[in-house]
This record gives sequence, structure tokens and C-alpha cells, in this order.
Amino acid sequence: MTQGEVKQSTPEAGTPEAGTPEAGTPEAGTPEAGTPEAGTPEAGGTEAGGTELSGPEAARDRWGRVDAEGTVFVVTPEGERSVGSWKAGAPEEGLAHFARRYEQLSTEMTLLEQRLRSGVGDPAQVAASARRLKDGLPTAAAVGDLSALELRAEALLERTAAAVQAHQAARAESRAQAVVAKTALAEEAERLGASSDWKGAGERLRALGEDWKRMERADRKTDDELWGRVAAARKRFTERRTTHFAALGTQREVSKERKERILRQAEELQGSTDWKLTAERYKQLMSEWKTAGRAPHDVEDALWMRFKAAQDTFFSTRSAAFSAQDEQLRGNQTVKEQILAEAERLDVGKGLESAKREMRALQERWEAAGKVPRDALRTLEGRMQAVEERVREAAGARSSAPPESPFAARLREKVEELEGKLGKAEAAGRPTEELQAALSTQREWLAQAGGSSRGAAPTATPPPPAGAARPPKKDRPRTTAWVRAE
Repeated sequence: MTQGEVKQSTPEAGTPEAGTPEAGTPEAGTPEAGTPEAGTPEAGGTEAGGTELSGPEAARDRWGRVDAEGTVFVVTPEGERSVGSWKAGAPEEGLAHFARRYEQLSTEMTLLEQRLRSGVGDPAQVAASARRLKDGLPTAAAVGDLSALELRAEALLERTAAAVQAHQAARAESRAQAVVAKTALAEEAERLGASSDWKGAGERLRALGEDWKRMERADRKTDDELWGRVAAARKRFTERRTTHFAALGTQREVSKERKERILRQAEELQGSTDWKLTAERYKQLMSEWKTAGRAPHDVEDALWMRFKAAQDTFFSTRSAAFSAQDEQLRGNQTVKEQILAEAERLDVGKGLESAKREMRALQERWEAAGKVPRDALRTLEGRMQAVEERVREAAGARSSAPPESPFAARLREKVEELEGKLGKAEAAGRPTEELQAALSTQREWLAQAGGSSRGAAPTATPPPPAGAARPPKKDRPRTTAWVRAE
């Protein structure tokens, strides 16, 4: 190890050379270890610093010596101090051995300095190690610049004092944050402890333990109190879940019995040919199945597959029967389509009474034709109802019109006669002035009589003269609304 540079006359105790040369290693430009330093007395003379070396010696360097009896001394600013004896080999080997002990102390000091600079760990531990090392230097069994090592220890202790305060403040802040975080964790655990989300809440409560381990520790009392809340919440949740699933197991056994009873009824009905009643019963059984609750997992699916198979068997058989029946009714569909075509050609404008007679005859033929396939039933019935509604509306409009007087009827017949003659004259290209004048006169008379001619705009009837007696009101004949006999 390179020793610190010292003056030739008086070494500066504890002042290390730049680069901290290691103890026991000759300094560049200085005499080799064990040889007299330039300007210093020879071995056995006066030591650097004016310290007398008594007695013969076997080996020496600038920080220590070995006397003829093998006693090893270290040089300090206070004088020589015995650090041990060496009789196992050459005196130079003894000096090298104790110099290596000094190197170990210096290396330990260097590591403490690096540890403090890095900011890793607790600076209080660095301070404790530095103080232990400093307190052991006065009795250290080592040969080297012990005073320089002591100065390094004192400087390190000064730096650790400020670092300890900063570390304690940071630690206090970290612990305060840990208390906040762990309190939130405990509150979350208590909320989850009251939850019925057995899967999600259970997984989160298990993860809370890992989250807790990753958090900074608070003081022991607070940590124990908060963890007690977490543990109590987890225990409460586990007890509730155990109770729930125990009750659920009992309930599922009851549901199993109910579904087995429903299943037996469904399987008994699957061969029935009473299509309507059996279909209604299957709907009831399905409603009962949904309200029966879930059976145990190992039988739930099997029970449902059997129930569904029974339903499918019945409804498949019914569909096949309906399809065969529909094929037999295709002939009826053709007949009704022909009747419907005749009904849709009825013209109520040409004669309402004749249209009603024809409609009744068509209805009788319609009922006699029988049933039609299900896929055509709605379309055919809708078209027939539309025709019936058209005839019904025409009958209602006719029944609501007021009765016409005989005079107005004769005028109407005359207007219709003149209209016919006028049309023929126009078609033949003959003069039509006289016919038009006569027709206009007849229309005016018809309007005054309270009627209207076909194709002419209705004219308001003039009010009766003042003082004239109003004709008595006649009872309007009631017309019963006509409907198709079902």
C-alpha cells in the first residue's frame, strides 16, 4: 500500500498524498521501504520527526519497524507503539504483514465513503461503522499512516451527520405515505369483506397481501393495527363465502329435485298428439324450469339436455304433422284464391244491392272451401277482409243519405236522359246547344229540389220563404251494419 507523503524531518500526521497512496508501498520519488530515507538517520538512529529509536533493529520503513527480537512497532505522531511480534520469517515479511492489515482498514474506509456518496442504505449505519473504525485505530495492529486514516474517519463522520438528518426526514415522509397507502388498503379490504362478488372480491383480497408486502413499513404499532384490519376483513369474507356456498349447495339439491320432476313430465308428454294442449303445457314447464334454480354443476347440463330433447321430439313431430296437413290443404287454398279474385272484382258503384248479394254468395263459398295451409292463411284472410270492408263502407254511406222526393227522382231521371242524349250528339258531331240549355235548366230545378245530378257539382238548396211552414222531419230509416257471418 502506498504511504502518504511526509516531510523528511517531521511527517505530517494524517495528511495523505493526493491519490491516497497505499501503506507499505514505496512512494514514487521516495526511498524504497526498509531503506533509510534521504535526510533521515540510518537504522538505529533518530526516526523522522525526531523520535528516538532505541535498540538494534532488523527491518524498518517510514511507518514502522521490526526490532532484533521480532517486536513490530508503528510510528504515530505520539511516538512508537508496539502492534505485535513477528518470528515466523524475515523481518521484512513481518512489516508487509502488518501493512496489509492497514490496507484492509483503508479499504473498509473507502467502501464506507463510496456507500455514503451513493445514497444507498442508512447513513446512520455508515456513521456507526466509521466510528467503530476510528475508535479502533489507537489500538489497531497495523503498520501505516494511521493518523491519515483517522482524519478520513472524522471527515466521513461529519458528512454522515447531515446525511443522517436528511435520511431520517425522508424516512419519516416515506412512513407517513406508507400509513396513508396502508390505510386505504385496509379500507378496501373492509369493503371487499362485505361484498358478495365471491370470485372477484376473493381474488382481490388475496392480492392485497402481496400489495402490503411491497409497501414501505410504517411504525410497528400502526403496521400491526392496519394489518389486523386487513386480516379481519379477509377472515370475515371467507366465513361469509363458506356460509353462502353451504346454503347454495342445499338449495341446488332442492333445485335438482324440482327439475327432475319437471323432466319426468316433459318426457311423458313428448309422444302426445294433442298439439295445442301439449304445446301450452311445455311452455308452462319451461317457465317452471327457469324458476326452479340451478342444480349442482355435475348434473345441471345433463338435466337440461334431457329436457330439451323431450321438447324437440314433440315439436318436431308436430311440425311434421302440420306440414303433411298443409299439403293436403293446398287444394282449398286454390279454391279460396279463385273466390277472392271474384270478390276483388266486385264494383259497388254499379249497384250496391247486387254487390251485397254477390258478396254473400262468395262468403258462403269461402266458408265451404274449408281450411288453408298456415303459411297462406293470414294473407288470404287479410285480402278477403279488405273486400268486405269496402262493401261495408259503401252500405254505410248509402244508409246515411237522406231519402229523395218523387219530384226530385223524376228530375234526376230527366237529367240522366239529357246527359245521355248530349253524349251521343257530341259523339256524332251534331249540334248540342239546345240539349245543353235544356240540361242546364233541369239541373237547376234538381238542385232546387234538393238533389244532384251525376257528374254535376251539388248546388245548395235555397232557403224557404219567410213565414213558410217547415216540412216535418221524417224518421231516417236505420240500416243495420252488414258484416260477414263468421
